[in-house]
Amino acid sequence: MTISLDRTETIETDGTEMASSNELDDMFEQMHIPEGYKAEIVEGTIYMAPQRGTHWETIADIYEQLRTRYPRKCVLSDVRIDFPGYLNGFAPDVVALAENAIKNDKGHPRYQDIEFVAEVISESTGKNDYGPKKTAYALAEVPVYLIVDPYLGRCRVFTDPQDGDYKFDVNLAYGTPVDLTHTVVGITFSTEEFPKA
Repeated sequence: MTISLDRTETIETDGTEMASSNELDDMFEQMHIPEGYKAEIVEGTIYMAPQRGTHWETIADIYEQLRTRYPRKCVLSDVRIDFPGYLNGFAPDVVALAENAIKNDKGHPRYQDIEFVAEVISESTGKNDYGPKKTAYALAEVPVYLIVDPYLGRCRVFTDPQDGDYKFDVNLAYGTPVDLTHTVVGITFSTEEFPKA
């Protein structure tokens, strides 16, 4: 297993295979995560990435817009959720849950209740957002997946998951509204105030 700290530093463990996701969960829960960092498990690797001001401002903007449609208890940020695939314990930047959502036996939200996920790109972990996380969200049949990229000033919207991929992929520049009125989310996001990195 590899623990990745930002892009430049990794810590190798002894290489023994984890017997179960529970052992990885236990190790993850006992880790010290420095303030200002986000940690999650993607395909058995623990990634830690710094949370910058641009990142947080974008998350806050998305959260506020979701609150026009979803009650507070249904909008989460950086909460660990297990997803389909090999040892995937993601902490999405923003999640909107169905109002009738329930927690799993570990007290975590269930991926089956997610209606919307947003990830704001970090330089060190962006490849996960476009790769294994997109695949896991599609396998989990998350209806809407939004990637916000402050480095490019663009958003990508993935909708209609089918057979482990999304049927629709829309690429929009900042300033262009993200129309999700045709989806379960039912609102249009403004991207006018999304900050660029």
